[in-house]
Amino acid sequence: MLFRVAAMNIPKLHKPTKRQVLKFLRYSLIVILGNAITAAASAFIIIPNDFTMGGTTGLGLFVRNLTNKEWAVTLTVYAANIALFILGAVLLGKKFAVATLAGTLLYPSFLSLWQFVNGKLGSPFLIRPVEGFTTDINQPLLGVIFGALFFGLGIGIVVRVGASTGGTDVPPLILHKYFNFPVSAGMWILDISIVLLQFAANVGMENILYGVLIMMISSFIVDKVSMIGTKRAQVKILSKKHEEIRKLILNKLNRGVTLLNGKTGFLKDDCYMILTIVSFRDVVKLRNAVQKIDPEALFMVSTISEVRGRGFSSDRVVLPRTEEKDVSPEDMQEVSPPETNDLKIPPKGEKEEPAPVDRDGTQAE
Repeated sequence: MLFRVAAMNIPKLHKPTKRQVLKFLRYSLIVILGNAITAAASAFIIIPNDFTMGGTTGLGLFVRNLTNKEWAVTLTVYAANIALFILGAVLLGKKFAVATLAGTLLYPSFLSLWQFVNGKLGSPFLIRPVEGFTTDINQPLLGVIFGALFFGLGIGIVVRVGASTGGTDVPPLILHKYFNFPVSAGMWILDISIVLLQFAANVGMENILYGVLIMMISSFIVDKVSMIGTKRAQVKILSKKHEEIRKLILNKLNRGVTLLNGKTGFLKDDCYMILTIVSFRDVVKLRNAVQKIDPEALFMVSTISEVRGRGFSSDRVVLPRTEEKDVSPEDMQEVSPPETNDLKIPPKGEKEEPAPVDRDGTQAE
């Protein structure tokens, strides 16, 4: 009997579709690529040039500077990532654990691999004095810029698909969940603390300032890369020829349209505002077409960070033009139900006479 109950509670496993398999493979490849790029930036540029930085890599650099052991970086990153992963799994739940498991193991694995390759290649990206230059002050700055650029690029790619690199992301998330402390502020405070910790390992002021610069540049790159492909143009059009413009957007651009009820501010005339969301390359095409229909149309464009829903994050449903309901906006107004005060209630004891009915069975007006 117990086995039957247990069997009833086990959810049925369904064979994944081809699309689901391809989506999972694409997700996995992007997460692997992002962690590989991030680790390469650390192993080839940041660590060999003794730049400081935040995160678990910064903790690894701190331990290396104390012990003078190169392998201490990878070992410390592994230990810190696993410890923070366990802490996050306990305090933030299973969903967080599943989302950060890949980043927790992939980044230190790639870091160890790229450090081995960098050693075999003789540190090709190590900043060295160049003949003809009286000072090499611009060379470390070049390394800082490209190190931060690729480090932020890798993290941005991972964040772009909704994954996480784990590590020092965990404490700010815990503070946000239990104390409502802003995540971005928590990450900045923690990373700055790790960078300033390098003073205890006798790291020079110049390298610490380079570390702060790496954090600032990489954060900027993460914000930009994580939003690639999600931004769209929101277009609002106010025109007396809204019906022609509506058909243009539906039939030519194959985009959805929403008609918003409005009222002019001066004459207080009823009007319709067209709302649609298109890609940026279609904005000029739509603007030119609208100006041909109505040169006096009010055309407004604004940038939105992300769009989710039918036609954007899910499959688009394209209807044949013959199925389009060519109804005037006046006929599309929602009919409100009758109010209670308009209902005629017959006096007590009297029966309400039924309304006359036409031959087709509908009540006559």
